[in-house]
Amino acid sequence: MSVTTVPIHPIKKGSLTKIWVGVALIVGAALLLAYTGTQNAVVTGASNDQFMAANADEDGVVTTESGLQYKIITPGEGPSPTATDTALVRYEGTLRDGTIFDANEQAPMPVGAVVPGFSEALQLMQKGGEYRIWIPSELAYGEASPGEQIPPNSMLIFDVALIDFISQAQMEELRQQMQAQGPPGNPQIPGQ
Repeated sequence: MSVTTVPIHPIKKGSLTKIWVGVALIVGAALLLAYTGTQNAVVTGASNDQFMAANADEDGVVTTESGLQYKIITPGEGPSPTATDTALVRYEGTLRDGTIFDANEQAPMPVGAVVPGFSEALQLMQKGGEYRIWIPSELAYGEASPGEQIPPNSMLIFDVALIDFISQAQMEELRQQMQAQGPPGNPQIPGQ
């Protein structure tokens, strides 16, 4: 029996380096895909606490001492409303899965009479400001459900624009003016 030898040609200079660079790129791409997939699982399938922890690492997201998270989309100017003020806001509220549960183009809201997380966020904003806020369930409705659209223990996400706000004294003055005018459609005629 005879064995035929086949000459092995030497590898060209730099080829081995190219092979290792290719292997490193493939491993890097695999790690990036694994990380992205894990992040997506944390965002969509994780608990509210896991979601908030992952969200806190996002660029521009600020977490307050209470656990509220917000990101300034457009900064406002001037003073911020207080808990006794009434704010005029544009907002859209969604659940984590993207379901819109409420939206309004111009809603007057007593700042201190909304869920604690929304109240806290409004008091951080200035006129003209637009924020995205993430309200943990304990700063929203908690275990209670305000209706079918918001399940118990839901984290709420809002895109909010602070159009304007007025103080409690200004609001009371407006109420008095409206009461003095009488009911709509029933104008007061002088001399009667």
